[in-house]
Amino acid sequence: MEYILITLGIICMVVGVLGCIVPMIPGPPIAYLGMLCFQLTEMYTFTTGALITWGVVVALSVVLDYIIPIIGTKFFGGSKWGSWGCVIGTFVGLVAGPVGVVVGPFIGALVGELMGKKPFDEALKSAFGSFIGFLFGTLMKIAICAYFIYVLIVAIW
Repeated sequence: MEYILITLGIICMVVGVLGCIVPMIPGPPIAYLGMLCFQLTEMYTFTTGALITWGVVVALSVVLDYIIPIIGTKFFGGSKWGSWGCVIGTFVGLVAGPVGVVVGPFIGALVGELMGKKPFDEALKSAFGSFIGFLFGTLMKIAICAYFIYVLIVAIW
């Protein structure tokens, strides 16, 4: 059973890292599941506080992954039209697949700003902000999964 949990934990960690880059796969939650698999073995023990903290960080990363593109839109001068367009584009993008997750918030913010009567160059700037937000969210997820891998490597040695 020990080897099954370790193997499952490693698989979860690899899939978690891939999920940071491939949209539609929740990277940090899967990597956290891998950490829980390791916790169930006798070889690795993490403190309850660490597990709870990691769980909260993972939950926040899931929520922020949807909010950060909206913040990026606002930061780059977007209006409520652009923010709502970004939200709608995010959900439409989820249905459209991996490319949609990347492009959806951008197109949504662009269309929203254009509907709000902003000039194209300003609308494009707001849409670019949503894309920057998406990149920031991706980097955040990679950092979380990289930290989990680091903790695991330290626990092994």
